[in-house]
Amino acid sequence: MVPHLITALTGPINELEQRILESLPAIERWFRLEWMEHTPPFYTSVDVRNAGFKLAPVDTNLFPGGFNNLTQEMLPLAVQAAMAAIEKICPEARNLLLIPENHTRNTFYLTNVSRLVQIFHQAGLNVRLGTLNEEIKSPTEIALPDGTSLTVEPLVRNRGRLGLKDFDPCTILLNNDLSAGIPKVLENLHEQYLLPPLHAGWAVRRKTNHFQAYEEVAKKFAKLLGMDPWLINPMFARCGEVNFSDGTGAECLMSNAEALLAKVRRKYKEYGIQEKPFIIVKADAGTYGMGIMTVRDPKELADLNRRTRNKMSTIKDGQEVSEVILQEGVPTYERVHDAVAEPVVYMIDRYVVGGFYRVNAERGIDENLNSPGASFVPLAFAESNQLPKPGAKPGASAPNRFYMYGVIARLAMVAASYELEATDPDAEIYE
Repeated sequence: MVPHLITALTGPINELEQRILESLPAIERWFRLEWMEHTPPFYTSVDVRNAGFKLAPVDTNLFPGGFNNLTQEMLPLAVQAAMAAIEKICPEARNLLLIPENHTRNTFYLTNVSRLVQIFHQAGLNVRLGTLNEEIKSPTEIALPDGTSLTVEPLVRNRGRLGLKDFDPCTILLNNDLSAGIPKVLENLHEQYLLPPLHAGWAVRRKTNHFQAYEEVAKKFAKLLGMDPWLINPMFARCGEVNFSDGTGAECLMSNAEALLAKVRRKYKEYGIQEKPFIIVKADAGTYGMGIMTVRDPKELADLNRRTRNKMSTIKDGQEVSEVILQEGVPTYERVHDAVAEPVVYMIDRYVVGGFYRVNAERGIDENLNSPGASFVPLAFAESNQLPKPGAKPGASAPNRFYMYGVIARLAMVAASYELEATDPDAEIYE
C-alpha cells in the first residue's frame, strides 16, 4: 500500500527516488563503510515527512515504543536483526533485562513491551522485566487486552551489577527514555551492557545535537549522489534560555524564527515552491509529541495565549521546557484513507525491520501528527517484494518508495551514532 501523494510538486521527490534507485550499490556500500567506523544505536525509530519537494526526518527516537504497530510478517526481520545486535554486544548472552516506562496503565505501550519480549525471546534470550517504579515492591502481573499478561519485578542492585531476584542479566535494555532524569540504580554499571547508554536518554540528549550530526551526514550523502542536501535535511536553530510561563526568551525565539523562515523562503524561491513556509518549535529534549507548536509568522511568538504557554512549558514527567529547537517545517502530503499521514521507520541495529504510517484525520499537513486522534497503518516493508524494483516508474512502486524511506531513516540512524559518540561522557578525547 502506497498512500496518495496529494501534490503537484512531486518532481524533486521522483527525481530523488530515481537517483537513489540508480545509486543503490553505491548507497549500500556507503552505509557499510559508515558502520565499519561507527556503532549503530541498538534500536531506533524515525519520523519521516514527504512534502513532494523534500523528504526529511523530523524526529529520531532512541527508545522506540510502538513495536506493537509492526505486523506479524515483520517479526522475522526484527528477530534476525535482534540476533545480530546481541551477537555483536554479548555473544554468550543468556539473560536480557528489559526496563520499560512506568506507564503501567497504557495498554498500547504495554503491548509494545510484550512485542519486544517476543522478539528477544525468539532471538534466544530469557527476557524479564524490571521496573524503575519504586512503588512496585514484588512481582506484579499486568493484564493485556489480548488476554495475555506481563510481569514486572523490582530491580535488585548488587555492587556493579543490576538484575532481579535470582536473575543476573548480561545485557540491560532500556525502553524508558529517562525524561525524568537518570536513576541512581542505573549509574556505574561496569560489568554489564546497558543499551542504549545513559547519555541517549532525554535527561541528557538534545535534538539540536542530533540534527547538527544529521546535517553533516546529509552533506556527505548528498555529495555521493550529486544533489542539494536541503532536499533531505530540515534546517534548524536553537534557543537555550526560554521560559514560556513568564515569557523569558521571546526575543531569542522571534529573531531565530525570523532568520530561519528567511532561509526557508530563499530555498522555496530557488525551487519555485509557491507555498508559505512554516517552522516547528519544540522542546529540545523530550518525546510523546508534547511541547510542540507550528509557527507561520514570528509575531505569533510575541503574543502566545495562556493555553499555548501552558502546553509549551512542560513535557513528559512534568519536566519544564527551557531549551527549544526551531525546525524548518516539512509539510506531509501523504494521505491514508483521506487523512494526513507520515511514515515512521523502525530499525534494530543497522537494519530496517518495518514501520507504519502515523495517520491523524484531526491534523493538518503542517502540524504534529503524534497527538490524540492518531492511528497506525502498517507499512509493507516486510512483504516478499520489499526489494526495490529497478526500472519501475518513480512514485508507482511501494517497494521503491519504502526503500527510499528506509534510506532516509538509516541516514538519521548514522547521525544518531555520530551524536552518541560526540556526547559520550566516557569517550577519550585525543589532542
